Amino acid sequence: MARVTVEDCIVHIPNRFELVLIASQRAKQISSGNPLTIDRDNDKDAVVSLREIADRTVSLDGLQEDLIQSFFKKPISDIADKRLLTKGEEIPSDVEEAFKDAASHISTPTPVATEEEVEGMSFTEENVDPED
Repeated sequence: MARVTVEDCIVHIPNRFELVLIASQRAKQISSGNPLTIDRDNDKDAVVSLREIADRTVSLDGLQEDLIQSFFKKPISDIADKRLLTKGEEIPSDVEEAFKDAASHISTPTPVATEEEVEGMSFTEENVDPED
């Protein structure tokens, strides 16, 4: 295969956004020294990762699991047994704290009113309807 296109990989991973995430995860693994499953042929890590996905020489499930674990501050194996998270059992306190910590770093954008909008606003009790 001389050139890899998204269409070669989309057969195996139908969602283009997921494909980008998984291919980039594999490219990171390659750059950190993981062995290649195909010949490099002077290609960059991103192209090699796409070629590996297209040729099905890497485990897509393994890459997806590695990608998910890369979003945790601690490896999920250090937080709790993975089986606890899938059986609907009570969440261990370490996991709950990790999710609370992650949620506290998420910021939600607040809408900003323009000066024209602010001029017409009045928040006195006479303008506020209790049912609103």
